[in-house]
Amino acid sequence: MLRILTRNSMKFRIAFLIVLASLLAACNFTLAEDVTPPPNYIPPTPLPDLGPLYPAQAPSVETGAAIYVEKCAPCHGDTGLGDGEQGIQLGVTVRAFGLPEIARAASPAQYYTSVTRGNIERFMPPFNSLNDQQRWDVVSYVLTLHTTPEQIAKGKELFEASCADCSTDFFKNQEKMSEMSAVELARLIRQGSTEVPAFGANFEDNDLWAAAAYLRTLSFNFAPLAQPTTAPATQTPVAADAGTPSAEGTPIGTQQAATESEATPVVQAGFGTVSGSIENKTGAGLPSDLVITLRGFDHGGADPSAGPQEVFTEIGVVNADGTYTFENVDLTEGRIYLVEAEYGGISLQSEFGIVEAEQSALTLAPIVLYKITKNTSALAVDQLHMFVQTSGEDKLEVLALYTFRNTGDAIITVELTSQQTEIPFLRFLQGSEGLGYEATQDSAPFISMNNGFAMAPNETPYGILAYSSIAKTKETTITQEFSLPATAVRIFLPDGMDAQGDTLTAEGSQDVQGTIYQSYVANDVKAGDTLTFTVSGTPKVAETTNATSSNNTLLIAAGGLGIGLILVGAWLYFRDRKRTQADDEEDDDDESDAEDEFGSSEEVMDAILALDDLHRAKKIAEDAYQKRRAELKEILKGMM
Repeated sequence: MLRILTRNSMKFRIAFLIVLASLLAACNFTLAEDVTPPPNYIPPTPLPDLGPLYPAQAPSVETGAAIYVEKCAPCHGDTGLGDGEQGIQLGVTVRAFGLPEIARAASPAQYYTSVTRGNIERFMPPFNSLNDQQRWDVVSYVLTLHTTPEQIAKGKELFEASCADCSTDFFKNQEKMSEMSAVELARLIRQGSTEVPAFGANFEDNDLWAAAAYLRTLSFNFAPLAQPTTAPATQTPVAADAGTPSAEGTPIGTQQAATESEATPVVQAGFGTVSGSIENKTGAGLPSDLVITLRGFDHGGADPSAGPQEVFTEIGVVNADGTYTFENVDLTEGRIYLVEAEYGGISLQSEFGIVEAEQSALTLAPIVLYKITKNTSALAVDQLHMFVQTSGEDKLEVLALYTFRNTGDAIITVELTSQQTEIPFLRFLQGSEGLGYEATQDSAPFISMNNGFAMAPNETPYGILAYSSIAKTKETTITQEFSLPATAVRIFLPDGMDAQGDTLTAEGSQDVQGTIYQSYVANDVKAGDTLTFTVSGTPKVAETTNATSSNNTLLIAAGGLGIGLILVGAWLYFRDRKRTQADDEEDDDDESDAEDEFGSSEEVMDAILALDDLHRAKKIAEDAYQKRRAELKEILKGMM
């Protein structure tokens, strides 16, 4: 993951976990002197249109299981704990969706997006060999890995006892169920809606999860697979809607035989063509300064954590109709290719393509050109979440999570000088010390520039975390200026602290990882407005709550870009930062109490992610990294 930190904030690196929805392509841009990681590889722009984010028919769990064994288990493990033999060798943390706390936060549509687009930053390619229904099939199987038959049976019993006259039509509706995570299902069971009564308002947490697990199964097809028939010699053995996938789209480093048609002659691997097109939405002809470059990357070698290494570069020519072709290109199986288009001082990238066995021609997805502007008026903030934390006796530290969109039809560029430490349209708090910025993992991709960054029109929101600190007094006044309009601003304070402001409305308490926070909201903030409020009080001593007795705990991740990202961003930031500072002050040679520092398997996963970040930043020796990572994995297994 690329960082966007100012010079003064490099020491405040976050172990930022992407839990939800995401599984989406990571996003990145660079400020001032931040350095792009080798080998100058930036995750490509996601496909702009995934089509309907729900299956045409109920997904088959049995078909999905067969696909999972072939394509997913080598990295994610047989039970989805991220412990597959090849996944362990990748040098990055593989998503453990077999853990309930990981799986419950994401919806089927988000899992489907990940399978379709992949995540090359973590060496997961898009599974283009699977047709649309097969992708939904494997998603359905993945969503069973964190449940058990006993839990589902218990959920059915609870539903039939508490909602005997309820219709199940809602839970069989593919469009509606594909949008809902397990957390959102739990909230629906507890709170109800116009379509579903609140039949689980008094359920304990375990019962609530059981009911949610059962209701999820109503949208799946559990019928066993039909016996396959032999395809005629003139046809491809695996049809577009077959249950067993081909070997295309296998994760990088996975060796599997390619499925071939009996009528297709074997072609020796060698050289071929890479082609694609430029989609021009500038409203004028192709730019005269347009330059395209084909780049190829291989992954492998002795160091599995090194990432893809650039092995090929060639400048090409765009034809008058926007097409291009690179001839005599080495199409080595597994090689990754993408095309960069440079014009107007910015560089756009195509979706990457992976060479399959015996492939002689590779076609890349189109690159879309837009007009370029410096006018930021088309940017609009969907939500701003501010997390306030005390730092000693005399400081408050504030993490601000901006989620915003480019609603216009042009690429917006933002130029920054080497001395500039503030993004012009995302201001730090008045009178605060700006510590830096970082892109969120599920943000739309930022475009790197030599002197700043750019943002193309995108349906996916952009996300930026801004860190700052301000002097603490008995009643600290916090003032945030808004250069962009904001639909909603939410503020989170540790329990025991209070916020007062003319435009703030208290939303009550939230249980985040066993710690209580107070939440406030201000709606419809206009561009040019200033939000001012005072913070007072002292945080209460944190007390761990029992997960089976707290109703609020189940609804944490339901906040989407709200509580969920505060949980994985702000909470981890302040916690891991304190741990890092403690590690800097004393040697940590004694590991005898290692397990005592972790209260849950989720905390161990957080520690693994933080360790991976330090390793990629070359802040930890290889031997120490491998040793500590092995220890953490053993601790995680012991908690299962």
